[in-house]
Amino acid sequence: MANFYTEVPELKFQLENPLMERICELKERGYRDKDEFDYAPQDYADAMDSYNKVLEITGEITGEIIAANAEGVDEEGPHHADGRVEYASGTRQNLEAMVGAGLNGMTMPRRFGGLNFPITPYTMCAEIVAAADAGFGNIWSLQDCIETLYEFGTDDQHSRFIPRICAGETMSMDLTEPDAGSDLLSVMLKATFDEAHNCWRLNGVKRFITNGDADLHLVLARSEEGTRDGRGLSMFIYDKRDGGVNVRRIENKLGIHGSPTCELVYKNAKAELCGDRKLGLIKYVMALMNGARLGIAAQSVGLSQAAYNEGLAYARERKQFGKTIIDFPAVYDMLALMKAKLDAGRALLYQTARYVDIYKALEDIARERKLTPEERQEQKSYAKLADAFTPLAKGMNSEYANQNAYDSIQIHGGSGFMLEYACQRIYRDARITSIYEGTTQLQVVAAIRYVTNGAYLTLLREFDTLACSEEMAPLQARVQAMTDSFEAAVNLVKEAQDQELLDFMARRLYEMAALCIMSHLLLQDAGKSPELFAASATVYVNYAQAEVQKHAVFVQRFRREELALYRK
Repeated sequence: MANFYTEVPELKFQLENPLMERICELKERGYRDKDEFDYAPQDYADAMDSYNKVLEITGEITGEIIAANAEGVDEEGPHHADGRVEYASGTRQNLEAMVGAGLNGMTMPRRFGGLNFPITPYTMCAEIVAAADAGFGNIWSLQDCIETLYEFGTDDQHSRFIPRICAGETMSMDLTEPDAGSDLLSVMLKATFDEAHNCWRLNGVKRFITNGDADLHLVLARSEEGTRDGRGLSMFIYDKRDGGVNVRRIENKLGIHGSPTCELVYKNAKAELCGDRKLGLIKYVMALMNGARLGIAAQSVGLSQAAYNEGLAYARERKQFGKTIIDFPAVYDMLALMKAKLDAGRALLYQTARYVDIYKALEDIARERKLTPEERQEQKSYAKLADAFTPLAKGMNSEYANQNAYDSIQIHGGSGFMLEYACQRIYRDARITSIYEGTTQLQVVAAIRYVTNGAYLTLLREFDTLACSEEMAPLQARVQAMTDSFEAAVNLVKEAQDQELLDFMARRLYEMAALCIMSHLLLQDAGKSPELFAASATVYVNYAQAEVQKHAVFVQRFRREELALYRK
């Protein structure tokens, strides 16, 4: 029986990171729930045991049900009739299994029916599900929209809406419109206050809305008449039970077929304000998007794992010229690099998740009591780390998912182009990861200030000083040299004091920073568990060093006047 958790020991390794003890202490508030809820952990060991058991359940459902349904869901897709969406039959079965196992509202407090899980084990569940069916992963993992409602909603909204999500209802975030994709400043869905009924009314169109016929929606709308910028936007909660929103159509997409991507028409739809007016984009969407970007990073790692699994299995079975193709250097080179990217990307993903966990837990505690000066400093430090790492995790893992999916098809050869092989579905599903919830180019925009202000460099120099196993020491020295190249390239661009040149070089500098950071993280993992990561660490540093050198040479040799050639 397949289990998508126990069969990937790298996941349990990431779960058992020493930082989890602090995360559990904060999330559980000193394990105070144990006297009120019989399923609350008694201590750290009990909490970790609970996470492992839930991950095993998720892995079992994923292996036995979701993976088995994936091809059928991809072929059938959701159906659209009379303004509503009906999921594919396999999707309905998947949801029933996940809800039946109590895997909804995972991060929400127990008083609402949640499991009070940290972000890290929840993110692992999202990765596991995505490895089987990324489209279904979109539907199930959108439950994390409830984090935004929990963070900014009222006590009354908490009591009415959070238990419904914990019980298995679905969510969506309705942000984009026909004329407002990445440019959310241009959102024009209109929100007007209905004095007679003491509620808000929403009118307009939303487009490219994932799981658009969900039970509860978080909606970005223009509440301030006459405005055209971000200060006129507010966040609203729309409840499908109140009616007023119809699905005009389901988009016909390249991949993630199981996930309905909808165009929605709002006609005088009743809604209520979430948080304060005018902060919809400035504050609430930013929080929503950071969570979504971590989710897409997890989805990307899941797809990378799936692509690697398919490529490896085929290479072990397929024979050509009298031997299995895995014995050919051209093939085992691809597989080794796929695994190295997977391990490096996963290390970055869960380092980011742990940073998010600590700052989010302290942020939540601050709603109950005043933080100590030490806690405030801890919260501030981890919030900055999370903000710096999230665009790296989303951008790099989505690119790696695409690269690994491409290589998986290449290993399959002509068979990979045939629809009966899963690698073609993985390839189609992976393509969106570097586009939605902020393209890779927008992740660069989000990260570049940490390049120019020296934050990544400072962190890398701290990594340089970390103890390293004897076997990994030569690799650590090479990564230190990579960091030197990164620093020199950043200084060269900054010295030009030319914004256009910085924008032009940003992607290269971003990748250099990420490659150095992931190399360090993988070396640390290899020192603790060489049987899992030593091979990947060597392969990845070889790859990363070549990539860093490539970018360094480009930056060093580039001349400002050459920009004109790129504009043509």
